[in-house]
Amino acid sequence: MSKLCDIAVVDDDESVCKALKRLLSSAGYHASTFTRGAEFLRSAETQLPDCVVLDVHMPGMTGLEVLTRLKNSHPDVPVIMITAYDDRETHQKALQAGALFLRKPFNDQALLDAIHNALGGALGPRPVTGESN
Repeated sequence: MSKLCDIAVVDDDESVCKALKRLLSSAGYHASTFTRGAEFLRSAETQLPDCVVLDVHMPGMTGLEVLTRLKNSHPDVPVIMITAYDDRETHQKALQAGALFLRKPFNDQALLDAIHNALGGALGPRPVTGESN
C-alpha cells in the first residue's frame, strides 16, 4: 500500500485553505492548512509535509520569508508558490529558491499536476479530478 502524501497549504485566506483541502483530499492526499507562515513553520519542526502549497502575499511573514526559512532547514521539501499578483521579481526569487510557481486563478488539475511534478511522481499515482475551477 502506498503512503498517503501530506500536503501543507499555507494561505491567509481561510476559504482558499478549505477549498484546497477539499480538492487535495478528493485526490487522495492528506492536507493540513495554516493561515500564518509562522504557524506552519512551527508545525514543520515536528511534522514535515511531503509538499507545501504556499501563498506569496500574507500578513506578517510573507510567503518568500517562509520559503527561505523552510529551504534553509529542509532544502528537499518541494514548494509550490501561489499568488494572484504578477510580480516578476517575486516570481524570480521563488524560482531561484527552488519553488514552482502558479498564478491564481488556476484550475484544479494545474495544481494537482504541479504537486505531482514537485513530488517527482514517485509517491503514488497521478491524481486526476473531473473538476476545474
